[in-house]
Amino acid sequence: MLSLVNKNILLGITGGIAAYKTPDLVRRLRDLGANVQVVLSKNAGDFVSEIALQAVSGHSVHNYKMDAESESGMGHIDLARWADAVLIAPATANFIARLKNGEADELLTTLCVATNAQIAIAPAMNQQMWANQATQENIKHLESIGVAILGPDSGDQACGEVGLGRMLQPIDLAERTAALFETGSLAGKSVMLTAGPTWEALDPVRGITNHSSGLMGYAIAQAAVEAGAKVTLVTGPTHLAVPNHVNAINVVSALDMQAAVMENIESQDIFIGVAAVADYRPVEVADCKIKKKTDEDTMTITMVKNPDILAGVAALEKPPFTVGFAAETNDVEQYARGKLERKKLDMIAANHVGGNTTGFGTPDNEIKLITKDDIIQLEKASKTQIARQLIEHVSIKFNKAK
Repeated sequence: MLSLVNKNILLGITGGIAAYKTPDLVRRLRDLGANVQVVLSKNAGDFVSEIALQAVSGHSVHNYKMDAESESGMGHIDLARWADAVLIAPATANFIARLKNGEADELLTTLCVATNAQIAIAPAMNQQMWANQATQENIKHLESIGVAILGPDSGDQACGEVGLGRMLQPIDLAERTAALFETGSLAGKSVMLTAGPTWEALDPVRGITNHSSGLMGYAIAQAAVEAGAKVTLVTGPTHLAVPNHVNAINVVSALDMQAAVMENIESQDIFIGVAAVADYRPVEVADCKIKKKTDEDTMTITMVKNPDILAGVAALEKPPFTVGFAAETNDVEQYARGKLERKKLDMIAANHVGGNTTGFGTPDNEIKLITKDDIIQLEKASKTQIARQLIEHVSIKFNKAK
Protein backbone atom coordinates (compact mmCIF):
# COMPACT_ATOMS: atom_id res chain seq x y z
CA MET A 1 0.00 0.00 0.00
CA LEU A 2 1.25 3.49 -0.82
CA SER A 3 2.20 5.61 2.18
CA LEU A 4 2.83 9.24 3.09
CA VAL A 5 3.99 8.50 6.64
CA ASN A 6 6.31 11.27 7.89
CA LYS A 7 5.86 13.25 4.65
CA ASN A 8 5.15 16.98 4.78
CA ILE A 9 2.68 17.93 2.06
CA LEU A 10 2.04 21.60 1.30
CA LEU A 11 -1.36 21.83 -0.37
CA GLY A 12 -1.85 24.92 -2.50
CA ILE A 13 -5.46 25.73 -3.38
CA THR A 14 -6.31 28.10 -6.22
CA GLY A 15 -9.57 29.80 -7.16
CA GLY A 16 -11.55 27.13 -8.98
CA ILE A 17 -14.88 25.49 -8.19
CA ALA A 18 -13.12 22.17 -7.52
CA ALA A 19 -11.65 23.78 -4.38
CA TYR A 20 -14.76 22.59 -2.54
CA LYS A 21 -13.24 19.07 -2.65
CA THR A 22 -10.03 20.05 -0.85
CA PRO A 23 -11.10 19.38 2.76
CA ASP A 24 -11.70 15.78 1.67
CA LEU A 25 -8.31 15.82 -0.09
CA VAL A 26 -6.61 16.93 3.13
CA ARG A 27 -8.32 14.10 4.97
CA ARG A 28 -7.23 11.56 2.34
CA LEU A 29 -3.61 12.78 2.52
CA ARG A 30 -3.65 12.50 6.30
CA ASP A 31 -5.19 9.01 6.08
CA LEU A 32 -2.01 7.98 4.24
CA GLY A 33 0.09 9.43 7.06
CA ALA A 34 0.97 12.88 5.72
CA ASN A 35 1.42 16.09 7.68
CA VAL A 36 -0.53 18.71 5.70
CA GLN A 37 -0.38 22.49 5.68
CA VAL A 38 -2.59 24.57 3.39
CA VAL A 39 -1.88 27.76 1.44
CA LEU A 40 -4.72 29.60 -0.31
CA SER A 41 -4.30 31.72 -3.43
CA LYS A 42 -5.94 35.15 -3.52
CA ASN A 43 -9.26 33.85 -4.86
CA ALA A 44 -9.38 30.39 -3.29
CA GLY A 45 -11.18 31.63 -0.18
CA ASP A 46 -14.24 32.36 -2.34
CA PHE A 47 -14.67 28.61 -2.93
CA VAL A 48 -13.63 26.89 0.32
CA SER A 49 -13.69 27.75 4.03
CA GLU A 50 -10.45 28.36 5.92
CA ILE A 51 -12.16 27.04 9.06
CA ALA A 52 -12.94 23.71 7.39
CA LEU A 53 -9.38 23.37 6.11
CA GLN A 54 -7.93 24.22 9.50
CA ALA A 55 -10.17 21.66 11.18
CA VAL A 56 -9.15 18.78 8.89
CA SER A 57 -5.44 19.69 8.62
CA GLY A 58 -4.83 20.54 12.27
CA HIS A 59 -2.87 23.65 11.22
CA SER A 60 -3.65 27.30 10.69
CA VAL A 61 -4.29 28.06 7.02
CA HIS A 62 -1.90 30.39 5.19
CA ASN A 63 -3.63 32.84 2.88
CA TYR A 64 -2.21 34.64 -0.14
CA LYS A 65 -0.69 37.48 1.88
CA MET A 66 2.77 37.26 3.41
CA ASP A 67 2.12 37.75 7.12
CA ALA A 68 4.35 40.53 8.50
CA GLU A 69 5.19 38.68 11.72
CA SER A 70 6.12 35.37 10.09
CA GLU A 71 7.97 37.06 7.26
CA SER A 72 10.26 38.80 9.74
CA GLY A 73 11.62 35.28 10.17
CA MET A 74 11.35 34.46 6.46
CA GLY A 75 8.24 32.33 6.98
CA HIS A 76 7.77 31.59 3.28
CA ILE A 77 11.27 30.11 3.12
CA ASP A 78 10.58 28.00 6.19
CA LEU A 79 7.41 26.64 4.55
CA ALA A 80 9.26 25.96 1.30
CA ARG A 81 11.91 23.98 3.20
CA TRP A 82 9.32 22.19 5.34
CA ALA A 83 7.57 20.67 2.34
CA ASP A 84 8.52 17.28 0.96
CA ALA A 85 6.06 17.91 -1.88
CA VAL A 86 3.93 20.85 -3.00
CA LEU A 87 0.57 19.79 -4.40
CA ILE A 88 -1.51 22.44 -6.18
CA ALA A 89 -5.14 21.28 -6.32
CA PRO A 90 -7.09 22.58 -8.03
CA ALA A 91 -4.63 24.22 -10.42
CA THR A 92 -6.47 26.71 -12.61
CA ALA A 93 -5.38 27.69 -16.11
CA ASN A 94 -4.37 31.09 -14.74
CA PHE A 95 -2.20 29.59 -11.99
CA ILE A 96 -0.59 27.15 -14.45
CA ALA A 97 0.40 30.07 -16.68
CA ARG A 98 1.86 31.99 -13.72
CA LEU A 99 3.75 28.94 -12.50
CA LYS A 100 5.20 28.40 -15.96
CA ASN A 101 6.45 32.01 -16.00
CA GLY A 102 8.05 31.72 -12.56
CA GLU A 103 5.93 34.49 -11.05
CA ALA A 104 6.22 35.18 -7.32
CA ASP A 105 3.45 37.69 -6.74
CA GLU A 106 1.73 36.05 -3.75
CA LEU A 107 2.58 33.50 -1.08
CA LEU A 108 1.66 30.38 -3.08
CA THR A 109 3.61 31.29 -6.22
CA THR A 110 6.55 32.46 -4.09
CA LEU A 111 6.65 29.09 -2.32
CA CYS A 112 6.75 27.30 -5.67
CA VAL A 113 9.72 29.39 -6.75
CA ALA A 114 11.50 29.00 -3.39
CA THR A 115 11.10 25.25 -2.81
CA ASN A 116 13.38 22.36 -3.76
CA ALA A 117 10.54 19.92 -3.14
CA GLN A 118 8.66 18.05 -5.85
CA ILE A 119 5.84 20.19 -7.26
CA ALA A 120 2.69 18.50 -8.53
CA ILE A 121 -0.39 20.14 -10.04
CA ALA A 122 -3.92 18.84 -10.44
CA PRO A 123 -5.43 20.81 -13.35
CA ALA A 124 -9.11 21.74 -13.07
CA MET A 125 -10.85 23.87 -15.69
CA ASN A 126 -13.41 23.94 -18.49
CA GLN A 127 -12.66 21.39 -21.21
CA GLN A 128 -12.07 24.11 -23.82
CA MET A 129 -9.64 25.94 -21.53
CA TRP A 130 -7.74 22.68 -21.04
CA ALA A 131 -7.61 22.10 -24.81
CA ASN A 132 -6.41 25.66 -25.48
CA GLN A 133 -3.01 25.74 -27.19
CA ALA A 134 -1.49 28.12 -24.64
CA THR A 135 -2.55 25.89 -21.73
CA GLN A 136 -1.12 22.80 -23.44
CA GLU A 137 2.18 24.57 -24.14
CA ASN A 138 2.35 25.66 -20.50
CA ILE A 139 1.73 22.08 -19.37
CA LYS A 140 4.48 20.74 -21.66
CA HIS A 141 6.93 23.30 -20.30
CA LEU A 142 6.12 22.41 -16.69
CA GLU A 143 6.54 18.71 -17.44
CA SER A 144 9.93 19.45 -19.02
CA ILE A 145 11.21 21.04 -15.79
CA GLY A 146 10.01 18.19 -13.58
CA VAL A 147 6.58 19.34 -12.39
CA ALA A 148 4.27 16.32 -12.01
CA ILE A 149 0.93 16.67 -13.80
CA LEU A 150 -1.81 14.74 -11.98
CA GLY A 151 -4.81 14.53 -14.30
CA PRO A 152 -7.10 15.97 -15.39
CA ASP A 153 -10.05 13.61 -15.51
CA SER A 154 -12.91 13.50 -17.98
CA GLY A 155 -16.62 13.85 -17.24
CA ASP A 156 -19.40 16.29 -16.36
CA GLN A 157 -18.18 19.77 -15.50
CA ALA A 158 -19.65 22.54 -13.34
CA CYS A 159 -20.30 24.63 -16.44
CA GLY A 160 -22.58 21.91 -17.83
CA GLU A 161 -20.13 20.70 -20.49
CA VAL A 162 -18.58 17.26 -20.72
CA GLY A 163 -14.93 16.60 -21.45
CA LEU A 164 -11.36 16.54 -20.18
CA GLY A 165 -10.60 19.08 -17.46
CA ARG A 166 -12.10 17.84 -14.19
CA MET A 167 -9.83 17.61 -11.13
CA LEU A 168 -9.05 14.04 -10.11
CA GLN A 169 -11.00 12.75 -7.13
CA PRO A 170 -9.33 13.34 -3.72
CA ILE A 171 -8.56 9.66 -3.10
CA ASP A 172 -6.84 9.40 -6.51
CA LEU A 173 -4.84 12.58 -5.88
CA ALA A 174 -3.70 11.32 -2.48
CA GLU A 175 -2.52 8.03 -3.94
CA ARG A 176 -0.76 9.72 -6.87
CA THR A 177 0.95 12.09 -4.45
CA ALA A 178 2.20 9.10 -2.46
CA ALA A 179 3.43 7.51 -5.69
CA LEU A 180 5.69 10.53 -6.30
CA PHE A 181 7.99 9.17 -3.62
CA GLU A 182 8.25 5.67 -5.11
CA THR A 183 11.40 5.95 -7.25
CA GLY A 184 12.31 2.29 -7.87
CA SER A 185 16.00 3.20 -8.25
CA LEU A 186 17.03 0.41 -5.83
CA ALA A 187 14.33 -2.08 -6.76
CA GLY A 188 15.31 -5.60 -5.76
CA LYS A 189 18.40 -4.49 -3.79
CA SER A 190 19.12 -5.11 -0.12
CA VAL A 191 20.20 -2.16 2.01
CA MET A 192 21.40 -2.27 5.61
CA LEU A 193 21.68 0.85 7.75
CA THR A 194 22.81 1.60 11.26
CA ALA A 195 21.12 4.48 13.09
CA GLY A 196 20.90 6.26 16.41
CA PRO A 197 23.34 6.28 19.33
CA THR A 198 24.88 3.39 21.25
CA TRP A 199 24.75 3.08 25.04
CA GLU A 200 27.88 1.86 26.80
CA ALA A 201 26.91 0.76 30.31
CA LEU A 202 28.87 1.75 33.42
CA ASP A 203 26.51 -0.07 35.77
CA PRO A 204 22.85 -1.18 35.64
CA VAL A 205 21.55 2.43 35.68
CA ARG A 206 24.27 4.60 34.13
CA GLY A 207 26.00 4.68 30.80
CA ILE A 208 27.88 6.70 28.19
CA THR A 209 26.00 7.80 25.07
CA ASN A 210 25.66 10.80 22.73
CA HIS A 211 23.07 13.22 21.32
CA SER A 212 22.18 11.25 18.17
CA SER A 213 18.39 11.09 17.76
CA GLY A 214 18.35 8.59 14.89
CA LEU A 215 16.33 10.99 12.70
CA MET A 216 18.78 10.95 9.79
CA GLY A 217 19.20 7.18 9.74
CA TYR A 218 15.47 6.52 9.97
CA ALA A 219 14.83 9.03 7.16
CA ILE A 220 17.38 7.25 4.96
CA ALA A 221 15.75 3.91 5.74
CA GLN A 222 12.39 5.33 4.59
CA ALA A 223 13.98 6.77 1.43
CA ALA A 224 15.55 3.39 0.64
CA VAL A 225 12.11 1.73 0.96
CA GLU A 226 10.69 4.34 -1.42
CA ALA A 227 13.48 3.44 -3.85
CA GLY A 228 12.31 -0.17 -3.82
CA ALA A 229 14.98 -1.68 -1.59
CA LYS A 230 14.61 -4.40 1.03
CA VAL A 231 15.79 -2.52 4.12
CA THR A 232 17.32 -3.75 7.37
CA LEU A 233 17.78 -1.11 10.08
CA VAL A 234 20.14 -1.87 12.97
CA THR A 235 19.16 0.76 15.48
CA GLY A 236 20.47 1.93 18.80
CA PRO A 237 18.11 3.29 21.47
CA THR A 238 15.73 5.93 20.03
CA HIS A 239 12.15 7.07 20.54
CA LEU A 240 11.33 6.90 16.82
CA ALA A 241 8.74 4.74 15.08
CA VAL A 242 10.27 2.29 12.63
CA PRO A 243 9.28 3.16 9.03
CA ASN A 244 6.82 0.84 7.30
CA HIS A 245 8.34 -2.14 5.46
CA VAL A 246 11.66 -1.82 7.35
CA ASN A 247 13.09 -4.80 9.23
CA ALA A 248 14.43 -3.32 12.49
CA ILE A 249 17.03 -4.98 14.72
CA ASN A 250 17.19 -3.23 18.08
CA VAL A 251 20.58 -3.06 19.81
CA VAL A 252 22.08 -1.15 22.72
CA SER A 253 25.89 -1.17 22.71
CA ALA A 254 28.52 -0.93 19.99
CA LEU A 255 29.31 -4.62 20.43
CA ASP A 256 25.62 -5.45 20.03
CA MET A 257 25.51 -3.36 16.85
CA GLN A 258 28.64 -4.99 15.43
CA ALA A 259 27.23 -8.48 16.07
CA ALA A 260 23.89 -7.65 14.42
CA VAL A 261 25.59 -6.11 11.39
CA MET A 262 28.04 -8.94 10.81
CA GLU A 263 25.36 -11.62 11.24
CA ASN A 264 23.31 -10.09 8.42
CA ILE A 265 25.81 -8.33 6.15
CA GLU A 266 26.50 -11.17 3.73
CA SER A 267 23.21 -10.71 1.84
CA GLN A 268 23.42 -6.91 1.58
CA ASP A 269 24.14 -4.93 -1.58
CA ILE A 270 24.58 -1.58 0.19
CA PHE A 271 25.64 -0.68 3.73
CA ILE A 272 25.12 2.83 5.13
CA GLY A 273 26.65 3.48 8.54
CA VAL A 274 24.70 6.42 9.97
CA ALA A 275 24.80 5.48 13.66
CA ALA A 276 26.86 7.52 16.10
CA VAL A 277 28.76 4.57 17.52
CA ALA A 278 30.73 5.13 20.73
CA ASP A 279 34.47 5.03 20.08
CA TYR A 280 35.18 3.60 23.55
CA ARG A 281 33.43 1.55 26.23
CA PRO A 282 34.23 0.92 29.90
CA VAL A 283 36.56 -2.03 30.50
CA GLU A 284 34.39 -3.18 33.38
CA VAL A 285 30.64 -2.87 33.93
CA ALA A 286 29.63 -2.92 37.58
CA ASP A 287 26.99 -5.48 38.59
CA CYS A 288 25.40 -3.03 41.01
CA LYS A 289 24.91 0.72 40.97
CA ILE A 290 28.19 2.49 41.62
CA LYS A 291 27.93 4.43 44.88
CA LYS A 292 29.36 7.89 45.41
CA LYS A 293 32.30 7.83 47.78
CA THR A 294 32.12 10.70 50.25
CA ASP A 295 35.87 10.76 50.78
CA GLU A 296 36.78 10.98 47.07
CA ASP A 297 36.12 13.91 44.67
CA THR A 298 37.06 12.05 41.48
CA MET A 299 36.39 8.73 39.87
CA THR A 300 38.53 7.03 37.23
CA ILE A 301 36.94 4.92 34.49
CA THR A 302 39.23 2.88 32.27
CA MET A 303 37.99 2.69 28.68
CA VAL A 304 38.80 0.37 25.79
CA LYS A 305 38.34 1.04 22.08
CA ASN A 306 35.21 -0.31 20.41
CA PRO A 307 35.46 -2.20 17.09
CA ASP A 308 35.11 -0.07 13.96
CA ILE A 309 31.93 -1.45 12.38
CA LEU A 310 32.18 0.61 9.20
CA ALA A 311 35.81 -0.33 8.52
CA GLY A 312 34.99 -3.96 9.26
CA VAL A 313 32.26 -4.01 6.64
CA ALA A 314 34.45 -2.29 4.04
CA ALA A 315 37.25 -4.80 4.71
CA LEU A 316 35.15 -7.87 3.96
CA GLU A 317 36.35 -10.11 1.13
CA LYS A 318 33.23 -9.18 -0.86
CA PRO A 319 32.08 -5.92 0.70
CA PRO A 320 28.78 -4.23 -0.14
CA PHE A 321 28.79 -0.69 -1.52
CA THR A 322 29.78 1.03 1.72
CA VAL A 323 28.72 4.53 2.76
CA GLY A 324 29.91 6.19 5.94
CA PHE A 325 28.94 9.31 7.86
CA ALA A 326 31.36 11.82 9.33
CA ALA A 327 29.77 14.03 11.96
CA GLU A 328 32.39 16.65 12.82
CA THR A 329 32.54 19.89 14.77
CA ASN A 330 35.38 21.37 12.70
CA ASP A 331 37.45 20.76 9.53
CA VAL A 332 34.53 18.63 8.30
CA GLU A 333 35.67 17.96 4.74
CA GLN A 334 39.28 17.25 5.72
CA TYR A 335 38.34 14.70 8.39
CA ALA A 336 35.70 13.12 6.18
CA ARG A 337 38.07 12.61 3.25
CA GLY A 338 40.63 11.07 5.56
CA LYS A 339 38.00 8.67 6.87
CA LEU A 340 36.92 7.79 3.31
CA GLU A 341 40.47 6.89 2.29
CA ARG A 342 41.57 5.24 5.52
CA LYS A 343 38.55 2.94 5.75
CA LYS A 344 38.35 2.34 1.98
CA LEU A 345 34.75 3.50 1.69
CA ASP A 346 32.84 4.06 -1.54
CA MET A 347 31.21 7.27 -0.28
CA ILE A 348 31.04 9.36 2.85
CA ALA A 349 28.44 11.90 3.95
CA ALA A 350 30.04 14.74 5.88
CA ASN A 351 28.02 16.99 8.12
CA HIS A 352 28.71 19.61 10.76
CA VAL A 353 27.37 18.94 14.26
CA GLY A 354 27.55 20.85 17.49
CA GLY A 355 25.43 23.86 16.52
CA ASN A 356 21.67 24.23 16.88
CA THR A 357 20.55 24.44 13.24
CA THR A 358 21.56 21.09 11.72
CA GLY A 359 22.91 17.77 12.93
CA PHE A 360 21.97 15.83 16.06
CA GLY A 361 18.33 16.16 17.07
CA THR A 362 17.39 18.85 14.55
CA PRO A 363 14.80 18.44 11.74
CA ASP A 364 17.16 19.82 9.06
CA ASN A 365 20.54 18.85 7.73
CA GLU A 366 23.06 19.78 5.06
CA ILE A 367 25.81 17.42 3.99
CA LYS A 368 28.59 16.93 1.49
CA LEU A 369 28.72 13.59 -0.30
CA ILE A 370 32.38 12.80 -0.92
CA THR A 371 33.72 10.05 -3.16
CA LYS A 372 37.16 9.40 -4.56
CA ASP A 373 36.32 11.47 -7.63
CA ASP A 374 33.92 14.24 -6.60
CA ILE A 375 32.04 16.23 -3.97
CA ILE A 376 28.28 16.78 -4.08
CA GLN A 377 26.78 19.46 -1.85
CA LEU A 378 23.29 18.76 -0.52
CA GLU A 379 21.99 22.14 0.61
CA LYS A 380 20.11 22.64 3.86
CA ALA A 381 16.73 20.93 3.79
CA SER A 382 14.60 18.64 5.95
CA LYS A 383 16.23 15.34 6.79
CA THR A 384 13.61 13.48 4.75
CA GLN A 385 14.56 15.54 1.68
CA ILE A 386 18.29 15.09 2.33
CA ALA A 387 17.70 11.34 2.75
CA ARG A 388 15.99 11.03 -0.64
CA GLN A 389 18.76 13.00 -2.33
CA LEU A 390 21.39 10.83 -0.65
CA ILE A 391 19.68 7.60 -1.74
CA GLU A 392 19.41 8.96 -5.28
CA HIS A 393 23.17 9.60 -5.43
CA VAL A 394 23.96 6.27 -3.74
CA SER A 395 21.87 4.42 -6.33
CA ILE A 396 23.67 6.22 -9.18
CA LYS A 397 27.14 5.42 -7.79
CA PHE A 398 26.15 1.86 -6.90
CA ASN A 399 24.81 1.12 -10.38
CA LYS A 400 27.94 2.58 -11.99
CA ALA A 401 30.17 0.49 -9.73
CA LYS A 402 28.51 -2.82 -10.64
